[in-house]
Amino acid sequence: MAFFLPFVLLNLAHHLLLLCPPALPRFSQPPSTRPTAAPTDRQPAPARPPAAPLPRASRRAARPAHVAQPRRRARRRRLIPGHDARDPPALQRHNADIAARSIGDSTRACGHCESSVLCLPPRRKWRALRRLGAADLFSPQRLAATRPLRQEAVAGLVRRVSDHAARGAPVDVGRAAHAAALGLLSRTMFSADLHPATASEMSDVVDEASVLAAGPNVSDFLPALAAADLQGVRRRMARLVRRMYAIIDEQIERRVHSRAAGEARRNDLLDVMLDKDLFTGGETTSHTIECARGELLQAPNTMRKLQDELKSVVGTKQQIDETDISKLPYLQAVVKETLRLHPPVPLPPYEAEATVEVQGYTIPKGTKVLINIWAINRCADAWIEPNKFMPERFLGSEVNFMGRDFQLIPFGAGRRICLGLPLAYRMVHLMLGSLLIRFRWTLPTEVEKNGVNMRERFGLALSLVVPLRAVPEEIH
Repeated sequence: MAFFLPFVLLNLAHHLLLLCPPALPRFSQPPSTRPTAAPTDRQPAPARPPAAPLPRASRRAARPAHVAQPRRRARRRRLIPGHDARDPPALQRHNADIAARSIGDSTRACGHCESSVLCLPPRRKWRALRRLGAADLFSPQRLAATRPLRQEAVAGLVRRVSDHAARGAPVDVGRAAHAAALGLLSRTMFSADLHPATASEMSDVVDEASVLAAGPNVSDFLPALAAADLQGVRRRMARLVRRMYAIIDEQIERRVHSRAAGEARRNDLLDVMLDKDLFTGGETTSHTIECARGELLQAPNTMRKLQDELKSVVGTKQQIDETDISKLPYLQAVVKETLRLHPPVPLPPYEAEATVEVQGYTIPKGTKVLINIWAINRCADAWIEPNKFMPERFLGSEVNFMGRDFQLIPFGAGRRICLGLPLAYRMVHLMLGSLLIRFRWTLPTEVEKNGVNMRERFGLALSLVVPLRAVPEEIH
């Protein structure tokens, strides 16, 4: 699952701070690595401006064909510029000019986008929310304080898998990781576990909202018809958002009443956000865990090599600790390679804040810009055998996914880099490492016969078309 699926929408006093990365499209077929521009297949070379002024009618004809011509009451066409991974992309060179986020009509349901750090343009309010998140939610001090909660979440995941191993039953890897991440969010935010039925409902709501938000919507292409909501997408999204708010508001009301009654502070994220009249959301790592397991099950030698490293470093411990991560270079390489092949946000949507020229193409202000991270991560100029799962490529390499190496930017770069990246980094290593040090994994007979289906489906967040199921065997 992608680092940014599923996210939790939390609302307090009509303020919402959403700390998800742009949570992702799902593909049945991978995006083309060829530079493209919608709606045409390929753009002609940029035209040179005329040497002398032209009559008005001639000026219109002389405009470069690759520039989408704006029309009244219609959005400018989306542009997907090509990219050479050896050359810093638009995210670096023109970071300030394309830092706005392109959002669909469905995300405007219930005013969600008006106070979300995901959707807001890079103005004063957005900067204030980013500073708040960096200082109070994902600072080194806050992450250190919540470290025991992450360890307990991983321990719960291991116990759940152990129960399946005792019965010889296959595990839905993505679903199990998802449940563990929801438990972490609940304990981190509320110092309590969600009721299983509530957690299941929240998971279903987020999954449905993810698919709904990323689906085709006529309102996104014909804004003049948006008010009519012809497909009912915004109405359905509003219902989902209201349900999510209701779940979260129940937790908030309980805490407000307990504080009013003089109960001691718990110093969790809910107390921090109540102090500031704001709240936060988060994203899970389940898609990344699922994809990593799928790739490893198809490369048993790689899995054995990783398990040998874990055994030599962690020893007899039942799960790894955050302090072990820096001592596990092969585990880090496996995570990097998984994120390279399965980026959480393969086509993050941006919007040009000003007219800018990128690789010879003029992008007018207001143009919707899609950065093809999927293609960048598989660029043959940057990677040997780019479509092959090969963690060894990162051993001895300083390349990482923190936004500085532009051939590997699964979480974006620049101003819009994922705010929750420090937390996601810890959780994916803890979960994956603990699942591999405690269990041997095999495929069910039918899956082994037909092969692992790694196709990903479209949505606001990525997920596998066919959920990965694997049989754990406890290592004694």
